[in-house]
Amino acid sequence: MDDQGTTRRTILGGAAAGLAFTATPGAAQGSGAPPSGPAKLSDPRSKYTSQPFPEQRQPWPALQSKMNPRPDSGETSYRGSGRLAGRKALLTGADSGIGRAAAIAFAREGADVAINYYPTEEPDAQEVKALIEQAGRKAVLLPADIRTERACTKLVADAVRRLGGLDLLVNNAAYQQSKSDIAEISDEQMVRTFETNIFAMFRIAKAAIPSMPPGSVIINTGSVNSYDPGEELLDYASTKGAILIFTKGLAKQLAKKGIRVNMVAPGPIWTPLQVAGGQLPGKMGEFGQDTPMGRAGQPAELAPLYVALAEDGTSFSTGTAVGAHGGKGNP
Repeated sequence: MDDQGTTRRTILGGAAAGLAFTATPGAAQGSGAPPSGPAKLSDPRSKYTSQPFPEQRQPWPALQSKMNPRPDSGETSYRGSGRLAGRKALLTGADSGIGRAAAIAFAREGADVAINYYPTEEPDAQEVKALIEQAGRKAVLLPADIRTERACTKLVADAVRRLGGLDLLVNNAAYQQSKSDIAEISDEQMVRTFETNIFAMFRIAKAAIPSMPPGSVIINTGSVNSYDPGEELLDYASTKGAILIFTKGLAKQLAKKGIRVNMVAPGPIWTPLQVAGGQLPGKMGEFGQDTPMGRAGQPAELAPLYVALAEDGTSFSTGTAVGAHGGKGNP
């Protein structure tokens, strides 16, 4: 919550959780100058809170701005160095959580960024727009429910038109509802999960590829559930398994066009998915506690992975999956 003050800062292990990015534009995008003095190391065990998260619920899709504690998506911490200068990126589910962290990082690395989000997430999206513009980059807001082919096709067309091209696509939007038994998963929930998580990814990639030149990159957000499914996430985990295979298969196809396709596989990350039905009732306090690191991750900890996979320096990496799960899971 915005009024948590010192309590919130303590919970986040000293990481700033506010929205204002107060550094100069040069610092935001990176001057390329080497840092003075030795690099400062942080203990990953205590970098963020290991305290149980308080039980809380929001109506789907939930707002990051109303979570307690508020996730850290790198709003005040991420520093760029021009690694994506001049790139044109479209990210789905980028108003909050992991998508938000990637969008902020891309902008501070020099990319213009279009973000898609569910229409009711407008307040969070406006925050991201302000952060992108503070980095000196163009921000394009594209609210849409991406569960239909028409919506996916229009989303890509609008992004290409308003960005003036497209060479970086992050398929990140997801729907997740925990149910302890398959009998509790309604047909409506199952269909919505597949439409959002894998059908939209397939359709958006298909629509985007004709506009993407050689050197372009597609990054799909998978999950530790792609390899080790949670028993309470049967439908969600099934889509994440499909994303792994989709990534590997599409990478083989698009290598011929000079387009790379990779996947990031997060473990337990503190995002609005968790407070909008992603955890079973009464289980919020257990979220992330069983990782070897002893805590859940924060979205800011994944942003550098998306940047690394997007930049030209990883040009031989395609069809790969990179994990961020605190020591528990694959890859």
